[in-house]
Amino acid sequence: MTWFYKKGELSQDGWDVLVDGSIEGWQHTGLRVGTLGENRKFHLPADGLERMIFALEGQGLKVEYRLAGDSEFTSKFLRGRKSVFHGTTDMLYLPVDTEIKIQGDGRVCIGEAPAKNAKPVSFMAAEDVPVFVRGAGRESRQVHNFGVPDTLDADRFIIVEVIVPAGNWSGIPAHKHDTYIPGVESNLEEIYYFETAVTRGVTAPMVTDPTGFLRGYASDERDFNILEEVRSGDVGLVPHGWHGPAMATPGYDLYFFNVMAGPDPDRSWNITDDPNQAWIRETWHSQDPDPRLPYTA
Repeated sequence: MTWFYKKGELSQDGWDVLVDGSIEGWQHTGLRVGTLGENRKFHLPADGLERMIFALEGQGLKVEYRLAGDSEFTSKFLRGRKSVFHGTTDMLYLPVDTEIKIQGDGRVCIGEAPAKNAKPVSFMAAEDVPVFVRGAGRESRQVHNFGVPDTLDADRFIIVEVIVPAGNWSGIPAHKHDTYIPGVESNLEEIYYFETAVTRGVTAPMVTDPTGFLRGYASDERDFNILEEVRSGDVGLVPHGWHGPAMATPGYDLYFFNVMAGPDPDRSWNITDDPNQAWIRETWHSQDPDPRLPYTA
């Protein structure tokens, strides 16, 4: 099985990135990334997917949507941002059975998941997106918790953005969520969509190659092994197993967008740490968070 895709390898139907059920062994989560412009628009017919729509970068998006039973489209403008490293952005959640039209300037990102229950439309302005700094020291990272159960009434998915400043490690200790144990561990597929850039405040030469790394490995008899150098536009899929860290190469900041969902009867994010690394959490008590965080516009 292929669980890592370089930029361009998932281009399909006009989308720069399309992750859906056509990938063998993938069934609970989806992702779309597309470039908009004067002659570049997207139309999604009503279907069985719930979606979160936002701008990765650019001036913004005009989203028109028609809910099940509606005769007219509703229009919503979503503000953009200079890049994923320049603060939060407006978010729009749309439930199943919603027809969608998107136009604008920049790049649009859409997290998806098959769903059964039509939840209410939800708009979250950029300034209302919860921003947290997690970990400490070199394990510090910034999390935008706009799509977790505490902040979004969705049916199936859990979605977040993460920024890892140059030289830092995220997702450490390595952890898993591939076995449903109520209140202890969830069973969730996970998508990683990556962006990389020269770290802010640094004067870099004209030629650079922003990179990061992603690690994942098996937690049981199911085969899974990833150790990949990542760049902007790359996608990592985690069907099961331990995953982490996601590492930002010195000199380069790392961003990733996560989409998680699975077959569990409840919508929760419960994880189990790799017992070989669980002790690392205790070291954070004696360290301060990275003073470079949080990154804001």
